Amino acid sequence: MKRLLLSMAAVPLILGGLSVSASADGLNILSNVKAKGEIRARYENADVKDNNLDRAQAFTTRTTLGISADLLQVDGLSAYLEATSVNAFGYKNYNSTDNGKTQYDFIKDPQTARMTQGYVDYKMGKTLVRAGRQMVNLDNQRFIGAVGWRQMFQTFDAVAVVDNSIDNLSLLAAYVYGRNTILADTEATDTKSVLLHASYKVMPELTITAYDYMLSLHGYGSDTYGAALTGNIDAGMAKLNYRAEYAKQTDASIKYQENSTNYTGTTASTQAEYKNLYKADAQYYNLDLGANISGVLVGANYEYLSGKKIGEPAGGKTAFATPLATGHAFNGWADMFLSTPTGGLIDTNVRLGYKAKGFGKLLGVYHSFSADKDMAKTSGTTKDLGSEFDAVYVNKIPGVNNLTGMVKYASYNKGKATGYTHDKTVTWLMLDYKFATK
Repeated sequence: MKRLLLSMAAVPLILGGLSVSASADGLNILSNVKAKGEIRARYENADVKDNNLDRAQAFTTRTTLGISADLLQVDGLSAYLEATSVNAFGYKNYNSTDNGKTQYDFIKDPQTARMTQGYVDYKMGKTLVRAGRQMVNLDNQRFIGAVGWRQMFQTFDAVAVVDNSIDNLSLLAAYVYGRNTILADTEATDTKSVLLHASYKVMPELTITAYDYMLSLHGYGSDTYGAALTGNIDAGMAKLNYRAEYAKQTDASIKYQENSTNYTGTTASTQAEYKNLYKADAQYYNLDLGANISGVLVGANYEYLSGKKIGEPAGGKTAFATPLATGHAFNGWADMFLSTPTGGLIDTNVRLGYKAKGFGKLLGVYHSFSADKDMAKTSGTTKDLGSEFDAVYVNKIPGVNNLTGMVKYASYNKGKATGYTHDKTVTWLMLDYKFATK
């Protein structure tokens, strides 16, 4: 909360030269007040086979309420406050990471509540300055996202500038000094990270995006820079969409020493440990092609996250990491690969579905996983990381405006590499209701 208040109080300094004084007639501090919110109830069943833990079952509800208002009768100045609570209603047959129920499998939706967003905006023409606690979702959220699938959001304490002054060009620069994870932490963890992002729409068939994410988090740091080509193509009966992306990960240019007693001791080994927190050498590719043919959805995707060889010395090659991503959207919904395996990850997947008004959306995805480099197994080495089948059906609930229902299923089939030798199935039933004042 302290970081939240400090970041909002800093806005007048950022705006520079902005001054407002109350007149004899008084001053409307808030105007054009609007509210919006969400109630999302979910049942989740997670079962990892043969791991000596009981199957997990969670009944949770996410309740979010946000209020926006114009401030001080100043053109372009506004604020937004949002609170989110996650309630398990006393049902504790799952390991939420903080409820002590370690006899169950994980479902990472702890019962908690916090101020998820609280920021002040100042808009000058097509330029926006935002300071405070905020969600940041960039591109497909592969690198930076709010992790909206889990019941609690990931948000950032940051100062961001977004500019759209040039037609079809969007620029973003942000300094992130705090991170609020999906877990039950009550205080943000410090960071010193810089996000740079640019996107230019050449034509409907081609958008060029470039980025540089300079991350310095607790126990991790790297610079990730890359480019993506995306677009939509009208091919008559088929509506095509594609993505071609490459990224490189290098040593962190910003080093945040969160605890000097841990990382800057007098011994050479301790000094090396600190330095290796900010070493990175990895690559990323993502190739995707999809089509909508009269409502029939087909697509194929190849995603490559490089890894390191067994015995690779510290400070050398590393596995490509995405610590701030909305990871659930990638590499299977069973969440086996939220962290990249040491040997890297190659995900080859195909999808097939159908979408139509009234029918909703039905989608199935099959993944085949392998490592980039050999990984250890019980005897010898392997690149086999298993496979997975996912399915989802989502549709609006008839008769109730803004209410959506979802049924979702993930089935991971084990591989041979150590750490990936247990089958896992997850099932979800979910209702999501959103509302807003006009």
